[in-house]
Amino acid sequence: MLVGVLSDTHGDVHAARPAVRLFASLGVARLLHCGDVGSAEILRMLAPWPTHFVLGNVDRQAMLNEAIAQAGHTCHGRFGSIEWEGRRIALLHGDDAKRLDETIRSGKWDLVCHGHTHAAALRQCGPTTVLNPGAIARTDQSSIALVELPSLRVTPIAL
Repeated sequence: MLVGVLSDTHGDVHAARPAVRLFASLGVARLLHCGDVGSAEILRMLAPWPTHFVLGNVDRQAMLNEAIAQAGHTCHGRFGSIEWEGRRIALLHGDDAKRLDETIRSGKWDLVCHGHTHAAALRQCGPTTVLNPGAIARTDQSSIALVELPSLRVTPIAL
């Protein structure tokens, strides 16, 4: 299964369009959004895919709740734990550095996805792959990532 990972859209529909087009052209099955969604318009853009979100430090859940429900998405609040294709995935924004570090070092997840820094990064910490897809908005270089499951092959993509 091919999963698209994005973060920090900050409501910028124009900046998000290239990512949406790429996800569609590659046949992505599901999406993970690592927070700082920013607007209901972003949620509507991602409606073609089952999308799992976490809230970022600038997101207001009350503003996004109705749009999340209407688009058929899943919001995990500030922390998500998902299992797909036998792989355990943690999803958080990353603004709580202590929680992010504890999540990574716990060894409970095969993949930890986070955003917040607006800088793409991929590393291995013991058995855990740690992925920051970068940011869509408020960055000099927009980026996303693709994850193949169950192999956990990660492909970072600059847009």
